[in-house]
Amino acid sequence: MPVPLYQAKAEFFRTLGHPARIRVLELLQDGPRPVRELLASLEIEASSLSQQLGVLRRAQLVTATREGNTVVYALSTPDVAELLRAARRILTEMITDQGELLAQLRQPATPRTAP
Repeated sequence: MPVPLYQAKAEFFRTLGHPARIRVLELLQDGPRPVRELLASLEIEASSLSQQLGVLRRAQLVTATREGNTVVYALSTPDVAELLRAARRILTEMITDQGELLAQLRQPATPRTAP
């Protein structure tokens, strides 16, 4: 029995649900990078990065190619970068709306006049 689409989507978003994975995908938006560059840009252990890259590879969000002794990772499709940009737009809107509400809350309360 095939997996329902909503379940597949939930699993997809669970895959994205780790800060290190999101950061790796953000770094790869600028183009392919060797593991050593990814490691230098992240504040995690090499074994943790390896684990997170494995999750992204199994989800087919990144590809890995070997160049000599170096493994280079890249986004599997430009759609991954577009998804990250869409998330950024959504978060910007959410924060903007919250900022406007916060500004209203910080305004002094005006006394109500009796009818």
